[in-house]
Amino acid sequence: MDTKTIPIKAVSDIPLEGAACHAPQESMISAAQAAGKAEILKRYALDYPKGPHDQPQSMCPAFGSLRVGLRMSRTATILSGSACCVYGLTFTSHFYGARRSVGYVPFNSETLVTGKLFEDIREAVHQQADPEKYDAIVIINLCVPTASGVPLQLLPKEINGVRIIGIDVPGFGVPTHAEAKDVLAGAMLKYARQEVMNGPVPAPKRGRQALPTVTLLGEMFPADPMGIAQLIEPMGLAVGSTVPTREWRELYAALDGSVVAAIHPFYTACVREFEAAGRPVVGSAPVGVEGTHDWLQHIGQSVGVSQEKIDAARNKSLAAIRGVLAAKPIKGRITLSGYEGSELIVARLLVECGADLRYVGSACPATPWNTNDAEWLKSKGVQVQFRASLEQDLEAVKAYEPNLAIGTTPVVQYAKEACIPSLYFTNLISARPLMGVAGAGSLIQVVNAAIGNQHRFNQMKDFFGAVGRGDASGVWSDKPKEHPEFRAENRRQMEKKNKQRKAQEMG
Repeated sequence: MDTKTIPIKAVSDIPLEGAACHAPQESMISAAQAAGKAEILKRYALDYPKGPHDQPQSMCPAFGSLRVGLRMSRTATILSGSACCVYGLTFTSHFYGARRSVGYVPFNSETLVTGKLFEDIREAVHQQADPEKYDAIVIINLCVPTASGVPLQLLPKEINGVRIIGIDVPGFGVPTHAEAKDVLAGAMLKYARQEVMNGPVPAPKRGRQALPTVTLLGEMFPADPMGIAQLIEPMGLAVGSTVPTREWRELYAALDGSVVAAIHPFYTACVREFEAAGRPVVGSAPVGVEGTHDWLQHIGQSVGVSQEKIDAARNKSLAAIRGVLAAKPIKGRITLSGYEGSELIVARLLVECGADLRYVGSACPATPWNTNDAEWLKSKGVQVQFRASLEQDLEAVKAYEPNLAIGTTPVVQYAKEACIPSLYFTNLISARPLMGVAGAGSLIQVVNAAIGNQHRFNQMKDFFGAVGRGDASGVWSDKPKEHPEFRAENRRQMEKKNKQRKAQEMG
C-alpha cells in the first residue's frame, strides 16, 4: 500500500490558520476553555501533570495517538489540524514504518469559524465507515481545532457498525507523545468496556485463555511478553493482551485479565478503565533480581496465588538471572534519559547489572505505578528526575562525566561531541528485551560494547583536534577571524535591554 496522506475532502483554499499554531500556550488554553474544552483540559491536567516544567522538549504529542491507531488492524485514522502539523505527523509515522494511509480534513479560517469544519469531519467519517474494511475510525483534533472547540463528541458513536472515536490531542494539553498513547488507548478501552457491559462481545482470534491472565500495559519489545509468560507460568498464570492492542477484539481480552501489569506507568486513562472493570493494577516490571522478586510477589498476591507457587516461580527464574548478572557485570558510570516512559525500569536493570548509574531523567511524570521504582533508585544513590528538561539531561552529563550517556538524540549528540560513548535510548535500549534472563543478558552486552568504544573516541579526538568546533565549525576558505569588539557591543546592548525591561517591571 502507498504511504501517503489522503485529503478526504479536497479544498482549493490555502489554509490560513498557521498563525494560530504559533500563539502562546496560554492563549491556546484560554481559547480552548472558552470554546467548550475546559472539561477535557481539566481531565488532561489531572491525568498528565506537567510540573516542574511546563512541557518537556519532544516531538508533537499527537504522534503517540497516531502511532497507536496506525498499528491496529482494521482501524482508520483521520487528522484534523493545520496542514504543516499533519505533514510532520504523517512523515514521522511513515518514517517509523507505518505502511498505511492517514486521512486528513483540511480547513481554513472560514470553515473553522463558521463550523463548516465539523460538518466536513462528519462527512469524512460517513465516507470512511465501511464495516468490510474497518472496526473503528479514530478522529484526532490537533491544536487549532481543539482551541477552536470543534466538538468531536457530537459525532455518532457508530456508523454502519463501525465505531467512531474522536479525541483531542493538543500540544498545549498533553505533555508528551508517550502520554498521547494513553489518550487513545484509554478512549478505546472505555468504548470496549461499555460494549462488554451491554452484552456478549466477539472472542479474540486466538480464543480465550484457559488460565487466569496478566494484561500488560505498555508497548514492549516483542520478546518480553514471552519472557514474562515463562516467569509467571509456575504460578498458574498466562500472559493476556498487551495494551495498546493490535486489533479491537484484543481490548476485550485485556479487560478480561485477572490483573494488569503497568510495565509503562503513565497510562493513567487506561488504568482508570481497568479499575472501573474491577481489575487490580501492579506497577514496576520483572527486571533484574530484586525487581523480578518483588514483581512476582505483587502479581501473585493480586490474583490470590498461594505463597508456595509464588516462591516456586521465584526459584525457577532468579537463579538464572543471578548467573547472567554475575557472569559479566557492567563496569562504568552511566547517565540515562528518555521520553518513552520505561526509563526507570531500565535504570533498575542497569543498577542490578553493576552499573554506576548516577542520573535517570524521564519526560514522563511521577505516578503511583512508578513510585516504588523511584524510591528504590534513590536508595541506591541515583538522582531521579521526572518531567526532565533537555537542559537537566545535558547538565547531568556535564556534572557526572559518565563513561556512557544513554539518552535522546540531542543528549547523544552532545555526549559524542564531548568524546563520551553514547546510545540512543529509543532505538538501542527500548527496542530490545528487558525482562527476565533475556533482558539482563541483552542490556549487559550492548552497554559493555558501547563503553568499550572509548578508545575510538579518543583516537578521533586526537586526530581531528579542535577542527570543526565552536566558531570554527563549518566549511571555511580561510581561518575565521575573531572580532571581540562585536561581542562586546552585543553584550552591552543586551545588558541595556535587560535594564530597561527590569525598569518597566518595577513600574
